[in-house]
Amino acid sequence: MTVLETLTAAAGYLDKRGVESSRLNAEHLLAHVLGKKRLDLYMEFDRPLSEAERAPLRDLIRDRGAGKPLQHLLGTAEFFGRSFLCDARALIPRPETEQLIELILQSKAQHQGSKVLDVGTGSGVIAITLALELPGVSVSATDLCAKALTLALENASRHSLVETLTFSETDLFPEDGARFDLIVANLPYIASDDLAALQREVLRDPFSALDGGPDGLAIIERLILKAPERLNSGGTLALEIGHDQAARVSEILARHGFEKIAVHRDYQEVERFVVASR
Repeated sequence: MTVLETLTAAAGYLDKRGVESSRLNAEHLLAHVLGKKRLDLYMEFDRPLSEAERAPLRDLIRDRGAGKPLQHLLGTAEFFGRSFLCDARALIPRPETEQLIELILQSKAQHQGSKVLDVGTGSGVIAITLALELPGVSVSATDLCAKALTLALENASRHSLVETLTFSETDLFPEDGARFDLIVANLPYIASDDLAALQREVLRDPFSALDGGPDGLAIIERLILKAPERLNSGGTLALEIGHDQAARVSEILARHGFEKIAVHRDYQEVERFVVASR
């Protein structure tokens, strides 16, 4: 079978099993097996593939058809133009979260020399990206999950930031009482009763990275409650939230003394981010 025939067959298999963008998934997996860039395949459509090349692809296609996320099969995920290690230890980075970074970078000059905290860092993509995009900024990150922090450290090493970032295994805030100029968080925000209805790929993420309690806001509200005592005067809190939570999160922020509360939409016009100052 040629490259094109193999891709067509693999995409057909995935399509029958309800995988969205089946052809794109097949291309990524074949490129991964061959050690090539995906677009390089377009120059080799007529090249025959050996059995040794097709065998590992069959296993990957079977796993993808069973619902294993593409990023877990590839071992990496792209975020803000960079490659990060990705597996079941932490939430797969979402494109929407790149927009949270963009919102922060809109006031790049304001953050020069700032102390930044990424709460619930997971794989570390927010903390690492901010450290790379804002040279001179001191970035710390926390997570309650030891496995997630191990992945975050591996990603920090991948981007030569192990000596630069500070990671802590703790609930929300570092235990040293440090204060920050910017606190950013993409915390679990899905209501517990809604978890069962998520896509099968999303359910491969750790439940602790998804479950936001009965109304989805249990952890976010705890963060907002404690954030004032960990923010410097004029400091900023930037949150990624669920699609129907903007009004409630804004009310909680106002109740706890936050000002300049601004809701921002993602590219799908969903109210996805709330930024406020103290």
